[in-house]
Amino acid sequence: MGSRTVVSTVIGRPTSDGGGVRLMRMISPEQGLDPFLLLDEFNSASADDYIAGFPSHPHRGFETVTYMLDGHM
Repeated sequence: MGSRTVVSTVIGRPTSDGGGVRLMRMISPEQGLDPFLLLDEFNSASADDYIAGFPSHPHRGFETVTYMLDGHM
């Protein structure tokens, strides 16, 4: 496979979702992408940042992909 040229870079923005879960949103519909495509980074050692969870919302139940580089759930 040959090399590729980087066309653009994306800088995430801190936000919260669900019941107040703090995250870094890298890709969102505001960038003109599919309304069901999100790329969020969860990066905190504090369980309190996630305890509120994600209550019922319009796209609950859609397929999600989670990958973990280091740590545990």
